[in-house]
Amino acid sequence: MSTSTQYVYRFGNGTAEGTKEMKALLGGKGANLAEMSSIGLPVPPGFTITTETCNYYSQHNHQWPDGLEAQVQDGVRHLEQALGRTLGDPNNPLLVSVRSGAAQSMPGMMDTVLNLGLNDDVVEGLAQETGNERFAYDAYRRFIDMFSDVVMGVDHHYFEEAIDQMKREKGVENDLDLDADDLKHLVNRYKAIYRNKTQHMFPSDPQEQLRFAINAVFGSWDSARAIKYRRINKITGLLGTAVNVQAMVYGNMGETSGTGVCFTRNPATGERELYGEFLVNAQGEDVVAGIRTPEPIAQMADEFPQPYRELVEVTNRLEKHYQNMQDIEFTVQDGTLFILQTRNGKRTGRAAIKTAVDMVREGLTDKKTAVRDLVEPGHLDQLLHPGFKDEAAYKKDVMATGLPASPGAAVGQVVFTADEAEAWKADGKKVILVRIETSPEDVGGMDAAEGILTSRGGMTSHAAVVARGWGKPCVAGCGDIIINYRTKSFTNGRISVNEGDWISINGSTGEVILGQQELVAAELSDDFATFMEWADEFRPIGVRTNADTPEDAEKAIAFGAEGIGLCRTEHMFFEGNRILAVREMILAASERDRRAALAKLLPYQKEDFRGIFQAMAGYPVTIRLLDPPLHEFLPHDQEGQQEMADLMGVSIDKVKAKVAELDEFNPMLGHRGCRLGITYPEITEMQARAILEAAVELKAEGVEVLPEIMVPLIGTMEEFVDQKKVIQKTADKVFAEKNDRIDFLIGTMIEIPRAALTADDVAREAEFFSFGTNDLTQMTFGYSRDDAGKFLPIYVERKILPRDPFQVLDQRGVGQLVQIGTDRGRQTNPDLKVGICGEHGGEPTSVAFCYKVGMNYVSCSPFRVPIARLAAAQARLVAEQKEALDAVEV
Repeated sequence: MSTSTQYVYRFGNGTAEGTKEMKALLGGKGANLAEMSSIGLPVPPGFTITTETCNYYSQHNHQWPDGLEAQVQDGVRHLEQALGRTLGDPNNPLLVSVRSGAAQSMPGMMDTVLNLGLNDDVVEGLAQETGNERFAYDAYRRFIDMFSDVVMGVDHHYFEEAIDQMKREKGVENDLDLDADDLKHLVNRYKAIYRNKTQHMFPSDPQEQLRFAINAVFGSWDSARAIKYRRINKITGLLGTAVNVQAMVYGNMGETSGTGVCFTRNPATGERELYGEFLVNAQGEDVVAGIRTPEPIAQMADEFPQPYRELVEVTNRLEKHYQNMQDIEFTVQDGTLFILQTRNGKRTGRAAIKTAVDMVREGLTDKKTAVRDLVEPGHLDQLLHPGFKDEAAYKKDVMATGLPASPGAAVGQVVFTADEAEAWKADGKKVILVRIETSPEDVGGMDAAEGILTSRGGMTSHAAVVARGWGKPCVAGCGDIIINYRTKSFTNGRISVNEGDWISINGSTGEVILGQQELVAAELSDDFATFMEWADEFRPIGVRTNADTPEDAEKAIAFGAEGIGLCRTEHMFFEGNRILAVREMILAASERDRRAALAKLLPYQKEDFRGIFQAMAGYPVTIRLLDPPLHEFLPHDQEGQQEMADLMGVSIDKVKAKVAELDEFNPMLGHRGCRLGITYPEITEMQARAILEAAVELKAEGVEVLPEIMVPLIGTMEEFVDQKKVIQKTADKVFAEKNDRIDFLIGTMIEIPRAALTADDVAREAEFFSFGTNDLTQMTFGYSRDDAGKFLPIYVERKILPRDPFQVLDQRGVGQLVQIGTDRGRQTNPDLKVGICGEHGGEPTSVAFCYKVGMNYVSCSPFRVPIARLAAAQARLVAEQKEALDAVEV
């Protein structure tokens, strides 16, 4: 950074060197302070040091860049000239606040120092000038406390103990009951604490105080709590925090002063009402510290009628100007209102939807802005799943934390097997199914359970994928607990939970909570339907669903799905008695015996497809042929193998021999997908016949059916061609037998890197591609998706990876393969239809990438369909906004 670089931007007193669009450089607080100054609001003057400066400070051993010192001094002179006061002058003192402010709001994560500029001489001058000795020494003791804590790391509780001791000595309960002499003594005690803890005298030079405070705010960007907050809230790509130095205004000058925080609308419900609280004779930190109970903001109309009227007018102006609900901090100093901050208010999903719809109806914004800016995809997630009534209330009871695999809240009694889950539910009990990991055999118990908890597995594990598809809360990969099936218990090393004990799980945060927590049901309003209609007006790509049953399909249609992008046929094999036919097919020693077993499966499969086609009438349905290795359909425990042998009339040795034969060192890379269909073409024949017979029969009944048959796990064009021939030959037979035909597509799932790299060859034969990004991520990184949960959280924490690539598409690596596959496929087949059916199809940033790549659709679990609809619309609108801004700059 050169000495000509502008590090400091001034605001206030007729000056505004920044705008609200400059958040990346000035942070949200600094950009909004400049913006409010430019529209004439009562903002105390100040200056902002840029986020780029913080980045320089962090990367250059905590040194300031050349030129910053001079620009900070120019900023101080701006304040002095604006107010006719001087920093450090006892006769006419200027005091300032030093606050952080990143581009994205991080409430409470970084540091603030108030009343900077006070020393033993200045405090006396302030007392004399204001005629309020108590106010001056109250400000001084607050400054020593905050400076010690924020700048020097002397914990705040030492000062709390000192003021509590003083109140005990005086026989009073409230800070306000301490008089000026008490506060003078308290200042001396505070300085003694500082000297004892730091081995230094408290600094009296205001310039030294300012430099120390600026450094502390810069340093707070890399504090443990700020880093953790950014990780939890998935905040990436920011340079650092800006520093805002602003002239102090005082809410603690007596009964004509006060401070408060308010929202322009109720952040819980979205109702149009001023919502917040304030305190008379207080500074900002008193409102949030809990030392005194704040009053509702409406009470301010009685206490300070004129400032309240001005505040209402300001809130209306700000909401109209920003076209968004605002969160505002203000101070009243001796009857005069000052605005210290505004930002877009954080809100619940319910409030976000209502605010967006109401603001359009009120003429404060348009539909495009409402869809792009006023509702986050995460807000919809809240609305679609039950939640806890009060998440703050249970924090003390959290016993473990795993991966937030499927959102929502669930409460139930612990059971450890799928059979127990089904049996307990049949008895009218609510259960949480706790497993080390789940398998397809557990689906009955998973369905019966209120929620699922596993100690192994990642975000794309069997438990996670199935739970998301059903909208069932799930915490996966919870390595904090050890499960013991024998004793029917699990423990975190301190607390043990037994079968029948009550627990609650939060699938949105990954928390496992002891006991029963109160739930609130999901609720979709008319405003939700209205808003989603608006989103669809701007949505550039289709949104399908991953669904394996008519029930899932109907649910997805209700959420706005436009077809099925992935129907997994293997999940159907566990329904009812059909698992016996599957196992008979696996045990068969000859093709004839396999075909006999498959003939038993055919009517089941056809009926399944009839149900799904009817539910999706008029919409495309992409059906993936059998994908998992055959060993997944066999029991691996002694009891299960004996039960299978008895039911099938064979010896247990034969069952064990087949299990051993099918055992693989790495089954995810083994005999599965198209490899099964190539080895046993009769499996592909049976599934193709079931699909096409169901389609032709429904056509005759007047149902519009649009089947798409998808070959899984191909790595070469030749593999696809082999299976395509089997499907086409079967189709010709079915159409001849039925004396009718239907249009259908044959395509493939691109989930092996080689398939993406040779997509131009594959697309000569395939009519559509669907990127299976779960497996594509696994194979590109070389991570087992079921085991990666052991190390991916560490990778993310240490910034080896920015995000878990099974949750958020790795655009740099996996994304390149998606782009290559799409581009090369369309080079040889310009009409190639391209979609995505991995779990990334419902993740907002991944959906935006799919739009950028040029996909025709994304597909995701039913409960993520509204999220994908909104994310797709926002991807287009944000891109258009960026193009417009770039054009203006040019």
